[in-house]
Amino acid sequence: MTINKDQVKGRTEQVVGKIKEIAGEKLGNKNLKTKGSIQKNIGAVQATVGDAVSNIAKALKQ
Repeated sequence: MTINKDQVKGRTEQVVGKIKEIAGEKLGNKNLKTKGSIQKNIGAVQATVGDAVSNIAKALKQ
């Protein structure tokens, strides 16, 4: 199994977004919480794209 840059970047963005989301909630900062939630969701989409690219590449090798 190979990992591509979209998978790594997407999952990193998910983690950073989740941290911001939690920090915003704990600090009562709705703006930070919202930005974190958006970042987390964008990361999830990017990771999914990376997974799809990886699956396609794997299928083409067979």
